[in-house]
Amino acid sequence: MTTAGTAALVRRPDGSTRATLLELLFDVVFVAALALTSTLLTENISWSGGAKVLLMLTAIWWTWSVTSTTTEFYDPQQRPIQAILMIAMVGSVGMAASLPMVTDGHAMIFAVAYVGTHVLRGIILITSLYRQRHRAATIRASRFLFWFVVSGVFWITGAATGDVNWTLWTIAIVIDLLSAAARYPTPWLGRVPIDQYERTTGHLGERYQQFVILALGDIILVPTMRVSRSDLDGIRITSLFCAFAVMLLLWQVYVFRAGELLEAGARAGRPARVAPYTHLVMLAGVVATAASFDLVVSQPTGTTPARWLLLIVGGPALFVVGRALFTLLVSTNVPWWRMACLVVPLLVLPWAGDWPPVLVVVAVALGLTGHVLLPGAVRETTPGLQMRRPGG
Repeated sequence: MTTAGTAALVRRPDGSTRATLLELLFDVVFVAALALTSTLLTENISWSGGAKVLLMLTAIWWTWSVTSTTTEFYDPQQRPIQAILMIAMVGSVGMAASLPMVTDGHAMIFAVAYVGTHVLRGIILITSLYRQRHRAATIRASRFLFWFVVSGVFWITGAATGDVNWTLWTIAIVIDLLSAAARYPTPWLGRVPIDQYERTTGHLGERYQQFVILALGDIILVPTMRVSRSDLDGIRITSLFCAFAVMLLLWQVYVFRAGELLEAGARAGRPARVAPYTHLVMLAGVVATAASFDLVVSQPTGTTPARWLLLIVGGPALFVVGRALFTLLVSTNVPWWRMACLVVPLLVLPWAGDWPPVLVVVAVALGLTGHVLLPGAVRETTPGLQMRRPGG
């Protein structure tokens, strides 16, 4: 039940760590944006096109990540936080709807949706927290707002002419990523204290798990939508089953094969700081994998173009590498010898161009199967992203 006003806006340490229904709805809206990103990638298979899609994917992901961090520090049952979630959903819809039109003179829609989401969140938080006289939380929110205003100048300026100035947008997203990595150093306010990252609970870990699992669904959703508009035959159905198999294998990689992510007392607060960056790598892998199956079901036979190979092999590999990086950065317990299974698809690359796309997908699935089934070098018991309570 929503409480009135801003009472108890800051999440209590002993509060519920379960995600609210509004947060789950928030995830679904963003996953829809990821599906559109995959579709856009299939239409822009080139180094420059891929880089542009990656930039916009990063903006979408960063909006989700920062908003989810907000619901970690503040009670999502409170009206101001619910308003922030709803604004972020509207912003996501704006960014998703403008994705196909960004290069056609409608870049300002994307920029305003992105910048408006972050700035409005900061204004709502600072206003609500100031009324509560919660000085520490107000300062924290002010640091975030300061840096999003700084990057916002580049986002808006880069879209001012209607066409994208990709250099300015690149500067803008780099500012967003680096300011977070540096703990938002702000004039007169300093940086976010490192001990605040130690206060994260199981709620944030659950939020990341839920989002990644929903995002993996795009691997089957995107090609299914393609098949529904094509002639349904045996080879396309086979390709669709391959997509389903790869989705399940990547789910196994994320949920069950994560390694021991936390060691008692080691690198306090590290998971909360590295998760946004390593999960971005995983999401890029999901988007590329979904795009590859969109292409495969449209033309499962014949030869496989080199650009298709890059998506078919590179997408799942990116996901596994991102997962390994997360494990490495928070625990160092990565079964590197099992990672050798990912070399299997790479070994067939010199000949894969002459293979039908569906056969290349089978080779990738076999490599993932080996990665999942072979035992690790350490006991792997931690499912997904878990956060440790301070002193726990």
